[in-house]
Amino acid sequence: MKIEVLGTGCSKCMQLEAVVKEAVAKSGKFVQIEKVDDIMKIMEYQVVSTPGLVIDGKVVSTGKVLSVDEVLALMEA
Repeated sequence: MKIEVLGTGCSKCMQLEAVVKEAVAKSGKFVQIEKVDDIMKIMEYQVVSTPGLVIDGKVVSTGKVLSVDEVLALMEA
């Protein structure tokens, strides 16, 4: 599984990255986490509101900081 956190370095982007790391630690799964701050790459996902969350190439959330439980649920979906 690969999770990408899309954002240019704003506080919400950093919060989401921390939440994702905590969710992955709780899940016990092997997950590749990548922070994407290149605006061109973010635009390839057609995300206009950061932070964005991409799981296995699919945008699952934009514009908000999710909770650990929300990220875990998205990982299971």
